Amino acid sequence: MEKESLKPASNVNVSLRQKGKIVALTLSIENGSFQFKNMKRDTYELVMNYIGMAQRVQTIILNNDKYIGTIFLNKEQKVLKEITIENTQTRVTQNGDTTSINAGSFKVNTDATTEDLLKKMPGITIENGVIKAQGEEVRKVLLDGKEFFGEDAQMALKNLPAEIVEKVQIFNRLSDQGQFTGFNDGNTDKTINIVTKPGRNNGTFGKIYAGYGTVDRYQSGFNLNMFNGNRRVTILGISNNINQQNFSNQDLFGGTATAPRIAGMPGGMGRGGTGGGGNSGGGSDISNFLVGQQAGISQTNSFGLNYADKWGLKTQLSGSYFFNNSNTTTGKSLQRHYLINPEINQLYNETSNYISNNYNNRFNLRIEHTFDSFNIILFTPKISFQNNETTGSTKGLNNVLNKLINSSETNKDANNIGVSFNSNLLYRHKYLKTGRTISFNAGNDFNQKTNRTDQNSQNSTTDSTGLIVQNNFKQRAVTNTNGYTYLASITYTEPITKSSQLLISYSPSYTKNQANKVTKIYDSTSNEYDSLNIQLSNKLDNIIIVQKGNLGYNLNVANHSFSAGLSPQFVALNSDQIFPQRLVFNKKFFNILPNFVYAYKFNTSKTIRVVYRTNTNTPAINQLQNVIDNSNPFLLSSGNADLKQEFSHTALIRYGINNIKTARSFFVFAMWGLTNNAISNATYMANKDTMLQNGVILQRGSQLSKPVNINGNVFMRTFITYGLPVKKLRSNLNLNLGANYSSTPGLINYRTNFVNTLNLTGGFVLGSNISQQIDFTVSHNANINLVRNTLQAQQTNNYFINTSVLKATLVPFKVLVISTDLSYTNYLGLGSAFNQNFLLWNASIAYKFFKSKAAEFRFSVFDILKQNNSISRTVTETYIEDSKSNILQRYFMLTFTYNLRKFVSSASDLQKHIEKPFTP
Repeated sequence: MEKESLKPASNVNVSLRQKGKIVALTLSIENGSFQFKNMKRDTYELVMNYIGMAQRVQTIILNNDKYIGTIFLNKEQKVLKEITIENTQTRVTQNGDTTSINAGSFKVNTDATTEDLLKKMPGITIENGVIKAQGEEVRKVLLDGKEFFGEDAQMALKNLPAEIVEKVQIFNRLSDQGQFTGFNDGNTDKTINIVTKPGRNNGTFGKIYAGYGTVDRYQSGFNLNMFNGNRRVTILGISNNINQQNFSNQDLFGGTATAPRIAGMPGGMGRGGTGGGGNSGGGSDISNFLVGQQAGISQTNSFGLNYADKWGLKTQLSGSYFFNNSNTTTGKSLQRHYLINPEINQLYNETSNYISNNYNNRFNLRIEHTFDSFNIILFTPKISFQNNETTGSTKGLNNVLNKLINSSETNKDANNIGVSFNSNLLYRHKYLKTGRTISFNAGNDFNQKTNRTDQNSQNSTTDSTGLIVQNNFKQRAVTNTNGYTYLASITYTEPITKSSQLLISYSPSYTKNQANKVTKIYDSTSNEYDSLNIQLSNKLDNIIIVQKGNLGYNLNVANHSFSAGLSPQFVALNSDQIFPQRLVFNKKFFNILPNFVYAYKFNTSKTIRVVYRTNTNTPAINQLQNVIDNSNPFLLSSGNADLKQEFSHTALIRYGINNIKTARSFFVFAMWGLTNNAISNATYMANKDTMLQNGVILQRGSQLSKPVNINGNVFMRTFITYGLPVKKLRSNLNLNLGANYSSTPGLINYRTNFVNTLNLTGGFVLGSNISQQIDFTVSHNANINLVRNTLQAQQTNNYFINTSVLKATLVPFKVLVISTDLSYTNYLGLGSAFNQNFLLWNASIAYKFFKSKAAEFRFSVFDILKQNNSISRTVTETYIEDSKSNILQRYFMLTFTYNLRKFVSSASDLQKHIEKPFTP
């Protein structure tokens, strides 16, 4: 404890020594306490080192008394000249499944955000808006163990200043039910918990800023954090037209199946590359898409509110509301090479221009009430409303053997509205007998989506005789999709021995979805869309009934922990097509789903965890609805009512070593997956005009794709990271290696094609640890992609992406801040129009003034060399696509910022900080 302030001293290096040698080393936690385990009874020298405090040395005798009392640290009174005392600060510690990273070991400038801090830490990467820790995507960020803006990880990291962070905890979070029972079925969420410094949970802090620049670029915003012990209130807002947006994938139009499908972008399992300047170049993987990390230029207005508090002694509440409006202009060109066979060599070229206006509202709440030490209830509702309006045009050209066979020009006007609500109520009861529990869970999920698309297409086709045939149409398609789910579960655990438990659970659910698509042709006489197109209309009702049980076993002995489960699952899938003709499809699936988790703790710094799990995936209603989508006249798609369940196996290993003495850390993550009956794409490409079963004409050179079940979808992933301090450079070095392999099956003209992709990555991040006045990060990442497909085994489609980044901030004087960042990107192996090298260079200079230098004027330049670009490659089982999009380029801006920092320090704070720390 600090003697002068009477505050707990955390992150103190505490060592036990005998005969001058260190025999044990640890770090004090938030409340100032520390502990040593498995030490023999003897006499030791206890040594404590803490920045700004005099070294404390005392002799202790370890006996039956586990408590040595309160130790006070005095401020250092004398500064020694010409003597430098260096001590390697503890960077990373391991406690079971939780990795704790000391923020004090990674110095950043005074204006840095928590995101800037995390980028310097070992095993953490942030790229294209996706946060990964130890090779896995981070699903949730907590603040002192409490939810912060729901599941929006970016929101938390971008709006919290780095100066309030004491440490960062990384762990795999169990479900609320799993946390209560202690059973781990392997289905966890990678989570980051931000632990604030003592004294930083009482006060008000934030900032307000506004700036204007050339070409009418502007930005403004604020964030205000009001913390008072358990009560945390955060309010934030932004408005700009420089692509600074902060949304999660929740804010995409809910239910991508009914979102407007832009021509040339049908469904599939694409893996896209990354574009220049930190912007995603596209691809069809919606799960990795963050608005604001896309190509195009966006104007954004948003507002957010987060609240967390403890009401009385028994009720904890947290909730957030977020509103966003974005208007995005996107221009894109792409070239797609189809994997039919080398003789045909079909290429598709497309240019598109779209304007999209998007509105999002979402609200989530979490209420936990503890009746007594035996009974707890938890309620978690979520509501979202989304509205999207898109208008624009697409031009497409189809070439076979370098000859144009058809072309199309399509204008679209689409509107999408989506509403969703889901809630979960969990009641948990503990019996007097340790390990005996029972819990009841009930939940619901409601969603409703409407998509209206007006489309005007002018199509030209060259027939086999060389004659050009025109085929124009003007139509309106309205799709209404709604559904609801009711689910429940009951779980009982019973102790078998002091170290083992048995679990029994039963979980039924009932889901009903309805999809109704009505397509009408425009009548020029009546000036209305009043002629029903039966071929492009369909109505489908779908009911899914699930009966699932689970028998689990949990064992904890010494440093070993083991959980295993066996779940019989019965699924009844009943589909009823009502229009255009009545068809009934009934399917039943029965599976046994095993899972197990084994963890071993070698010592306090080395752990290993092995996970195996299985799961099924039932086809969605849009995949089952057998109706043609002609939003691109030459790239038709439909559903497939004959689809079956997917069955997936997943195995993974996590192995970590954190050496406190050398401040080095090593982590390995490996994952393997196999999906049988994988829902993939079957694509038929017509070499002549072909009539489909429902009467739709598939024109020569066009294609029809639909989902089918195919075995053999395999993926493998590995990620290795090694972090160490570099004393001579007063910096931290993180080395990363990765390998990803996927084998994705598909059907092309009834022939099976496997696209085998091997992705090799390697890189480093060198981050300074000098001072707040000198802050730099140097990084490089090499990305090698080796692509083969079985239908064109002799053809290679390898491509390479190299990215080097330098980011630096210098504070030569207290009032002056100079910042710059450079990102050099090199593409090789793409199409001739896409192999580019470019350097994105940004720079700024700021003048600080007012008390505590709280205000500043900053002059900044974005893309000094005007080279910013957005390029990507997407690989699917049917084609390889290169694309390029419009992107924000050079502008100058002058910005005023005022930072608010007002923290309260009182005697009562001491008791608040000596509470039990959050342990996931």
